[in-house]
Amino acid sequence: MGQVRILPDRVVNQIAAGEVVERPAAVVKELLENSLDAGARRLRIEIEAGGRKRIEVLDDGAGMTRDDALLALERHATSKLRETSDLLAIPTLGFRGEALPSIASVSRLTLESAPETGGGTRLEIRGGKLQNVAEAGLPRGTRVRVEDLFGNVPARRKFLKTEATEFSHIAGVVTHYALAYPENHFELWHNGRLWLQAAAAGSLAERLQQIFGAELLEQLLEVQTSIRMPREADDEDADAETASAQARDEAEDGPTGPALVLYGFISRPELQKLNRNSLYTFVNRRLVRDRVVQHGISDAYRNLLPNGASPVALLFLDLPYAAVDVNVHPQKIEVRFRRPNWVHDAVRDSLSQVLGVARPVPSFQREIHAQPTARPALETRYTGKVNDPYAGAGWRGSSALAAGGEVPGGLSLEDLAPEYRLTQPLPPPVPGRLPLAWEQAPFDPLAGTSAIAIREGVAAVAAGEAQVYAPEPSRGCLPSAPTPAMPEAAWDLSSLTPLGQLRQSYILAAGAQGFCLVDQHAAHERVLFEQTAAARAQGQTLSQTLLLPVVVELNPAQWARYEEIAAEMDRNGFAAEPFGGRSLRVLSVPAGVEGPRAQALLEEILEVSEAGERRLSAQTLELRIAATIACHAAIKVNMALNPEKMSWLLSALAATRHPMTCPHGRPVLLRYSLREIEQAFKRI
Repeated sequence: MGQVRILPDRVVNQIAAGEVVERPAAVVKELLENSLDAGARRLRIEIEAGGRKRIEVLDDGAGMTRDDALLALERHATSKLRETSDLLAIPTLGFRGEALPSIASVSRLTLESAPETGGGTRLEIRGGKLQNVAEAGLPRGTRVRVEDLFGNVPARRKFLKTEATEFSHIAGVVTHYALAYPENHFELWHNGRLWLQAAAAGSLAERLQQIFGAELLEQLLEVQTSIRMPREADDEDADAETASAQARDEAEDGPTGPALVLYGFISRPELQKLNRNSLYTFVNRRLVRDRVVQHGISDAYRNLLPNGASPVALLFLDLPYAAVDVNVHPQKIEVRFRRPNWVHDAVRDSLSQVLGVARPVPSFQREIHAQPTARPALETRYTGKVNDPYAGAGWRGSSALAAGGEVPGGLSLEDLAPEYRLTQPLPPPVPGRLPLAWEQAPFDPLAGTSAIAIREGVAAVAAGEAQVYAPEPSRGCLPSAPTPAMPEAAWDLSSLTPLGQLRQSYILAAGAQGFCLVDQHAAHERVLFEQTAAARAQGQTLSQTLLLPVVVELNPAQWARYEEIAAEMDRNGFAAEPFGGRSLRVLSVPAGVEGPRAQALLEEILEVSEAGERRLSAQTLELRIAATIACHAAIKVNMALNPEKMSWLLSALAATRHPMTCPHGRPVLLRYSLREIEQAFKRI
């Protein structure tokens, strides 16, 4: 008998489940995508034991008839594709038709569904085998219940993490889709407790505030742009399907090309992460991990963040379905763009423009404690505790009130559902009567009162249940009337006036919006960096010939690196020639660099290879050299500056595109806004 055989369907389904159903969160993801594709507006997710015991997703989308429900449990049965050409432009989140049969093969699955008209259907599947089919009176929509996940595959079940970890992954999936679909209502329950409730929102900003609170929103910059995609030149290697997709695009969008719509939020440079786990990118509202988009985001922050730091981004890219292939990963978390280089540059340039227009100046108070962290900024985590420190404004737990704790996320009692609110018992009735008008005597604040009444009045005041008389604020030392919080406008750096120097290193400056501390070295470094980069782009770099050439001895790695980038260094103002062995004689250096610093500057540029960055692009290498030149040529600390020099430096800094950080990512200036000053002096 031969060794090659066809596997039975049960084994095939479990193999497919291994690709699709990695953990309970993957089940939730597949079921949510099915609900959203069905046009659901309200989604309720119920979890027990981190998804091990039960996962249930209920929606109000377009339900299925009996025949469709039965077919949905067959492998590769779907309503979303018809022809091979449909794979070139997939408008739905799901399309393969393998999620439900894969999930059913490793669990006990119950499917209940009903269309707009007609009766409902209930199906029960155990380990991939259909056990029962029955009619049921159901409202429009679908309910999928998954129980005992991996119960028939013990080897897979033992690899699951703790309940808290698995629920954290589920919470992340639900949160991501709640962000991608702010017009929908989402509820997430775990072990009978409501953990996330996000009502339908009118905008992405409103949904962000619902889930994470206003504090995070204040640290983000909004992105909203639309870019027309230029037409591709005829490609000799393009196949017939790609050519037909291009023809469809041209017929729909005209000769100028379709549009890429880019929207979302990105962080200010002072909010930094140690990895890219806080870059959340959605392509046509599908959460993906795409290197092209992530690299474009990182490029926009180049020379604004320190090396190794990453920003926070919640970015949505909407583009024609034919311009992106989503059928490249079993779990659909990766995509392939038809024009990746153009998408990369569009993302980079758009975000760079937003940062250049906003020019956010970091706050002194916030920057003191600002440190890059590895924890994702937009992740929701479950710890099993009552007061979850990671819970956002949309996160809540009913047991917090029962335990006497605070509502997670800083919610008020009014934010909870009525059944979870605690109310004080009503006070006992006090017999008495109201005096008639002719019985009222002149007002005496203590007349007819007892010590008990006075104590009750004091208690009412302390509890905030009674109004207290207070004098109106005047021009004296009393605080002025509170003013509503308004979003802070971009700082006008051109209005800064130098007041002096602190330790001959920091410039003290005042403006219409408050007070600033300016790092004079970092400020001049930013000015020189942008000037050097602009001159290099125009081919107008300036150099100065050294009176006495400097001979530099290089190690083997530095010499190899010099041979790679010699032409680029020459374009940046260096002139050098071999001087025997691995020696190099430097004849000229970029303008502004002092002769004694020529050797240190050259060695620092060549040390790039030691940091594992030898595969830098030409543009990145150009900016890296410009940053190094600016650092060596800039004003140093402990250097006295006269008022004219300080005024010039502030004016030059205000004219730069990114005045908030130096090319190495350190802050250039820190602000004390007028509002912060007034708050510190108790004026507001």
